[in-house]
Amino acid sequence: MRCTSRLSIVLGCAFVFACVACSAPAPVAAAPEVSVKPGINKPYFDEPRVEQWLARFEIESREIFSERSRITECLGDLRGLTLADVGAGTGFLARGFAAAVGPTGRVLAVDILPAFLEHLKTKAAQDKLVNFEVIEGGEKSPRLSAGSCDVVFTSDTYHHFEYPRSMNVAIFEALKPGGTYVVLDFIREEGVSRKWVLEHVRAGEAVVRAEVEAAGFECVRAEHFLEENYMLFFRKPAR
Repeated sequence: MRCTSRLSIVLGCAFVFACVACSAPAPVAAAPEVSVKPGINKPYFDEPRVEQWLARFEIESREIFSERSRITECLGDLRGLTLADVGAGTGFLARGFAAAVGPTGRVLAVDILPAFLEHLKTKAAQDKLVNFEVIEGGEKSPRLSAGSCDVVFTSDTYHHFEYPRSMNVAIFEALKPGGTYVVLDFIREEGVSRKWVLEHVRAGEAVVRAEVEAAGFECVRAEHFLEENYMLFFRKPAR
């Protein structure tokens, strides 16, 4: 009788636990990510002529262009590394990176605009860059292979990410453990930044840093030698 009573208690407890488990609410799926800046990239598709963008991007009055050598130096020793330039545009930085990584390294020039992609391929062929690959990225991912990159670099591109959460996760996956993610973008501060920046750029440095860290990155360095731009250096944990 004692054994029977104990067995009944055990079976009763199991039944209660099973009922509790069955009645527990199912995990709630994460809400789909919505665009944080709808239409931010529309002007590029409305005006696909590369000549217009060359006239805007590759001029000495543009800080990123005039300081391109210093920006590359700020990345440190790139020899032998695989670097992805996400949002490569007309490619003036990406081509400089190709020289910096050397013959044993690789540069992956990523963009979403077909006209830029064709221009990047043409210039790479003209310059005989054998360590240079052009990749068509997407709105939510740069479409880089998992664990393929030592460095992912963006220049005045982060504020063009309509889906930063998805993009940052995809970049995290594309980097090797211990890899570096560099965000160069406009300083956005009321009373400091130009009106165009305040209207065009969605978020300032603090917001960008928080969004990237939310994807699992650690911010390890910040550079402010540029007048209108900052550079944030993030690291993917080694493990």
